Parts: sequence; structure tokens; C-alpha cells
Amino acid sequence: MYFSRPLVPATLLQRYKRFLFDAVLSDGTAITGSCPNTGSMRGLTAPGSAIWLSEHDTPTRKYRHMLEIVEANGTLVGINTGLPNRIAEEAIALGMVSDLHTYETLHREQRYGRNSRIDILLSDPAKGLAYVEVKNVHFSRIDGLAEFPDSPTARGAKHLDELTDMVEAGHRAIMLYLVQRNDCDALRICRELDPVYARAFERAAARGVEAYAVRCAISPSEIVPAAAMTVDEAVLAVL
Repeated sequence: MYFSRPLVPATLLQRYKRFLFDAVLSDGTAITGSCPNTGSMRGLTAPGSAIWLSEHDTPTRKYRHMLEIVEANGTLVGINTGLPNRIAEEAIALGMVSDLHTYETLHREQRYGRNSRIDILLSDPAKGLAYVEVKNVHFSRIDGLAEFPDSPTARGAKHLDELTDMVEAGHRAIMLYLVQRNDCDALRICRELDPVYARAFERAAARGVEAYAVRCAISPSEIVPAAAMTVDEAVLAVL
């Protein structure tokens, strides 16, 4: 996924109220912008961090700038949770996620389960249906290891249970973790930050829900899927 306009470099002052951030542009102008990530963004909100912003000229927008990328621990991290589904679709088309590229049709945001929407629904006359739930990942504390989640997520556990329901109904169900970092080659489920999610993951995996992860290559001009990663169940208990 290429950014339609060059991103604007800036320095982060603070991120607050989940939706807002203050920053200073390279010319010294102080601005307030919107943050397209309502999660904790653990490890990505340190004042003084280098950041990159998209610009939007729509008259109805309250804030011209939107946060897209943060530099943390020497790597670039994509924080926009509106992008992973599009990037995941690219990764599937490139053959990075098992054999999902062989399905005949792909639809986004289809209703299913308990009043939910599945991020990607694949269908094929021979293979049937494959339900794909995409999760954005940007948390890392150990070199080379991405972690999910970075805070408790009851909604995430619910999605795992709903995927399990799809498997029990005779369909295929996939959990796809989209890692918006340049510096990781494996992913672990972060039990100590959300033991409920970890137990839901274990239940889902035991009942046939598949789990895959894809790492992105990130620059101020693009965020694109780069390579498949290991989802390492063996490190569930690490830390």
C-alpha cells in the first residue's frame, strides 16, 4: 500500500484522549492531529519520538494531519489500524498466507457470528468458505519478537470464539496477525498482558483455527507486506 502523498516528518509531543496527538513539524510549527489507533499503543508514545503524518485537505476534517508511522527502538512502526485489512489482502494475493491466494473470490467486512463482521471472507466452489480475522500488531519488547495483544482485548477473545464456531460449522477459520514493524520475524501471544485472550487463542488453535502472521516493510512512502512470520506457540510462557 503506497501513500498517495509524501508523509510529513514531525516530532511527537504527546498522544492523548486516544484520538489526538500534539507534534512539532520540521519547520517548528506546533500542530494537533488525529490518531487512527484507539488502543494503548504501548511503547509508541514517548515524547520526542520521530513520527510521520499524512495530510488531508477535506474541508470537513477538523484536523489536517493524521499519525501514520512512529520510530521506536530504531525501527519504523505503522500505527494506523485502518490499513491492516488492505495490507492483509495484498499479502494473501502474494501467497504469503498459506494457500489462501488460491480461493476464487474475496470479500471484505461480511456479517457473521454473533452480530460481528469478518474482515475477509474467501470462497471457492471446491474449497468452501474461509473466514479471516485480521489483527494489527505493533508491540515488541524482545528483539525480533512481536507480541499481541498489548493490552486486554475482550473483543479479540470474542473473535477467536466466533472463528471456532465457524470451524465447528464445517468452514475454515484463520487468525491473521499483520505486524506493522520492520524488525520482527516471529510473533507470540502475550499471556501476561491478557491471559483471557491467551486462553481463547489456545482453545481456538486446539479446535482447528489456523494462525498466521505477516511482517510489513515500512517506509515514509509505503507500508507493504514483506514476509510470512512464525506464530510461535512455544513462547506463550516466555517472560
